[in-house]
Amino acid sequence: MRTFAQRRGRELLAALCSTAMALALAALPLTAHAAPAAGTAGAAAGSAQGAPERPAPGPDPDPSLPAHALGRADAPLDNPLKGFARFYQPGSDQNTGYPHSLTWSYFGLSEVMNDASDCRHYDWGALDSALDETASYGNQAAIRFYIEYPDGTGSHPANAIPPCFDGHVDNRVNTHWNTISPDYDSPYLLDALKDFIAAFGARYDGDPRIGFIHMGLIGLWGEWHTWPYDTDTSNDSYPNYMPTDAHGAEIIRAYDKAFTHTKIEVRYPESAGGAADDLPAVGYHDDSFCFREGSPLAGVTLPASMGGASYAQLQKALDHGVENRWITASMGGEVRPQIQSTAFDSWPGGSGEVDDMKACLELEHTTWKINEGSAGYSPTDPKVAAAVRLMGYDLGVDHAYFHDTAQGSTKVGVRISNNGVAPFYYPWTVSLGLKDSSGKVVTSWATPWDLRTVMPAKIRAFPDWGVGSDPTYLTYGRAQYFDTTVDLSGVASGDYRLVMKAKNPLEDTSPNAKKLRFANSGQKADGWLDLGAMTVGSGGSGGTTDPAGYEAEADGNTLTNTAAVADCAGCSGGAKVGYLGNGATLTFNRVDGGDGGTTPVTVHYATAVARSATIQVNGGPPRTVDFAPTADWSTPGSSTVRLDLDAGTGNRITIANPSGWAPDIDRITVT
Repeated sequence: MRTFAQRRGRELLAALCSTAMALALAALPLTAHAAPAAGTAGAAAGSAQGAPERPAPGPDPDPSLPAHALGRADAPLDNPLKGFARFYQPGSDQNTGYPHSLTWSYFGLSEVMNDASDCRHYDWGALDSALDETASYGNQAAIRFYIEYPDGTGSHPANAIPPCFDGHVDNRVNTHWNTISPDYDSPYLLDALKDFIAAFGARYDGDPRIGFIHMGLIGLWGEWHTWPYDTDTSNDSYPNYMPTDAHGAEIIRAYDKAFTHTKIEVRYPESAGGAADDLPAVGYHDDSFCFREGSPLAGVTLPASMGGASYAQLQKALDHGVENRWITASMGGEVRPQIQSTAFDSWPGGSGEVDDMKACLELEHTTWKINEGSAGYSPTDPKVAAAVRLMGYDLGVDHAYFHDTAQGSTKVGVRISNNGVAPFYYPWTVSLGLKDSSGKVVTSWATPWDLRTVMPAKIRAFPDWGVGSDPTYLTYGRAQYFDTTVDLSGVASGDYRLVMKAKNPLEDTSPNAKKLRFANSGQKADGWLDLGAMTVGSGGSGGTTDPAGYEAEADGNTLTNTAAVADCAGCSGGAKVGYLGNGATLTFNRVDGGDGGTTPVTVHYATAVARSATIQVNGGPPRTVDFAPTADWSTPGSSTVRLDLDAGTGNRITIANPSGWAPDIDRITVT
């Protein structure tokens, strides 16, 4: 979105009061944004992709591992690679205002391509300087290169046509904005831009200092429009300064080829005739996010089915069948500057020029937005906090799975869910570790776990999908279970805290790098999530020292009739199975009997009164066991019986009582 107050000199921005800024923004012509898309409205109407297929389920938790329930808590507001981005101001503190982890900046192409005699000479100094400064504050950058920028940014040029274009590329004047537009159809220019993009990607693809790249380069502010000198010539006398769709597609494909790690975005779903339609790695950049304009007011983000204009961002996404592109690519942009100060006042809905903000976030699956106006938000504003936590990913661990006491090689698992609107898009390394009593990480192990597979638990349906009235939410992602085996042979015996961390690769560049933090009460500021206590036994081999444990509430068990999972503060995993007996049964499936034979099995239970139960193995004759009272219904006791188990993991142990109530069951352990 073209703006003046935010994109002029940074010194001017610092001096403006909010009232003056609002007046400056209000003076902008609303049609400057509406016009670029209007010429192609409805070009591919009716081609919406529809509700995406739900991802296949992953593996179930290992039933041999005791489950440890983790408490949920709100994730921090400045989690990396999501939320708001503030403008880069050289030499200024980037961590003022509302908490954020992204910094937005433009760069003129002529600042890098500055050799008049060689279009393949690139001086990356300006970019590296900004990236290094941004990283020093612990933030990642979101960036765009441009060629023409009305009035410049104050620290970057208005005319950024590389000097090596002189004599090779024709220039035109945009009298409305007083800018120089190069001939975007020039073969010389196209070759030079594609060479630049290739060099850009070769140097910066995967750079941990960069979070997102807007393709830029084409049009005013690099926003892929040259209004009013644009493709819509039906109602004006202005010639078209935009490249042909075929030439625009060459630029989009060049970016797609050059950046296979860093997330890239293009302005419009219809840019270059929808050249990104079949490029799953290309996201979109809605830079008039959740604004309503015109008379009567119409949204420029939400689709026509929700009061949006024909040129609205999500209407175009539906027209091109890319409304589910968020599954593979990021959705960025900018909160329309005119509404930044009030955008969340009416959360979760909207008012006046602010459209239904929650619907905008949910249907676009927004990960990040430029929002310079967020500098004035209160960090304790619950409405803004709700919106920021909804944006992008919101990862939480509901259970960890591990033996409380272990040695040698032992397996550890976690189950992670996502309550945000988008996945986490980067393959950051997830590690497990052990902290000693002082909080020091004494050892750690990298895992192969991929956070990108944890999809949002639910998604909001477009009315256009015809699956229900608005709002309709569809069950989508599933809690993903991951496990791995770690080697404790080099760890001294003692008591530790088992911890987990997803490492921001920026930590290798900056000690201030923002840590990815989970929505859990055990999340620490150092990035490590506390999974629970683990005692490491003596010796260097031999596996776990405690019996194999099976939680009563585990997903793989079978409950019949009234049997139900209930909270239990004193129980392993924070839960138990109650209302057993009188026809209700609990069956532990896939119990490992080792080599087979008579095996001690300990039943961990809770009952405030004496009760009995039958225990049956693999459908054999039931055995009646008496259970003494425990302190209360939340304090487990235990009773050990010897059962004949088959070899392997196919055993079924059923607990019941045909003529009365059985005790509540916490878990069983098999020695």
